[in-house]
Amino acid sequence: MINFNYETAFRLDDEDRISNWISNTITSESYKLEEINYVFCDDAYLHKLNVEFLKHDTLTDIISFDYSVGKLITGDIFISVERVDDNAKDFNVSFDDELHRVIIHGVLHYCGYKDKTKDDASLMRDKENHYLSKLS
Repeated sequence: MINFNYETAFRLDDEDRISNWISNTITSESYKLEEINYVFCDDAYLHKLNVEFLKHDTLTDIISFDYSVGKLITGDIFISVERVDDNAKDFNVSFDDELHRVIIHGVLHYCGYKDKTKDDASLMRDKENHYLSKLS
């Protein structure tokens, strides 16, 4: 089950389409979906979580808490729509394209992909692009 929660005025246009895309991505990676809670929020909300739980006093676009066991995916993904909007402008892409990239980025972390090294980040970006192409 995928749940979408909102701590701002922002709303996804098509929750069912996004939910199906996320589920298909998880299945394609040979994992099984238990539950993912997405929380869309603003910078202040996510900054507070970043400081409190990760001890990082910086703004970020996404924080994911992974409760998965083995191949069973469970977690909470917090996304700052303000950061996504700023990043979309910085990268010269649409808000929706950047939002979708961030949404699937969190899922790929749950599927075992990392992004701390240059090689890992490159593989993560390739996977993001692959699954972004599957969003219909």
